[in-house]
Amino acid sequence: MRPLFVVGCPRSGTTLLQLMLHAHPRIALPPETRFVLPAYRRRLAFGDLAQRTHRAALARWITGRDESRYFELGLDEERVVRQITEGPPTLGSALGIALRAYAEQHGKVRWGDKRPAYALHVPEILRLFPDAQFVHVVRDGRDCAGSLLRMPWWHSGFHEAVATWAQVMDAADKWRAGLGSTRWHEVRFEDLVADPEAHLRGICGFLGEEYAPAMSEPYRMAGAAVPARKTWHAHTRGELDVTRAGTWQTRLTPDQIRLCDAVLGDRLTAHGYSPAGSVRPDPAELVRYRKVAGLRRAAYAKRRIVDRVVRMREHNEVGFRAA
Repeated sequence: MRPLFVVGCPRSGTTLLQLMLHAHPRIALPPETRFVLPAYRRRLAFGDLAQRTHRAALARWITGRDESRYFELGLDEERVVRQITEGPPTLGSALGIALRAYAEQHGKVRWGDKRPAYALHVPEILRLFPDAQFVHVVRDGRDCAGSLLRMPWWHSGFHEAVATWAQVMDAADKWRAGLGSTRWHEVRFEDLVADPEAHLRGICGFLGEEYAPAMSEPYRMAGAAVPARKTWHAHTRGELDVTRAGTWQTRLTPDQIRLCDAVLGDRLTAHGYSPAGSVRPDPAELVRYRKVAGLRRAAYAKRRIVDRVVRMREHNEVGFRAA
């Protein structure tokens, strides 16, 4: 079965889609995990996975990291460790075993993962899982920014929130063009909550699965698939709410709306959102935004360079899942 990855800007509706997909009788998507990308970044440290002892150490690393929230999956740790240790000698297979175990625990045959950050790490995901399919949730960038500012874990400010959405959208445009319609599917959050069945049928068609009516009632899964500590996902525990679309009009200040018009206008229009038509923002605000966005682009470029350098050092020590 091809693995499925749900991606998007933070606060774009990826958790809602996770629940919808998890409600499918054949698909399981766990609460957000944080061991896939860290495992990829430290791949050289695991050594040659052809050696059983190295696979055992990798298995312990995956299952023993509290910061990865692995424990929230509720899996039999020793069983997963044993399966990874006795499994294929590739990093992607080891990570896939952990995610597949979650699906099996729920009686499902299709597995995957959801994390907004994957939108900026598609090449890494494809190295680990060459046959992966991606569903990108798009939400009005102004709503994403306004929502991020209300999150207890967001400490980077408004300009960073806007730059984050812009960067994700630019990356997604690249992946969509490169991967094609059999590997990459997009759905707008606003459309998903307004007409869930129609758009979930589209996603199921992309995945090669039959639509299941339970998918349109994601709140029934929230208690089992959304950790209680994530109070910012309270909306997932109720009926679909179309009023969550367009909240930027009351959450953002006029100055913030002007900045969004100036720096996001073309991207908003390309995805069916109408700019507010406001006047140009304060030039100082534009300078501040461009500095933040430039730093994000530079950091991303540095990560890509570091990854290429590490690839040159891989040799045969790190195995990747074969296509």
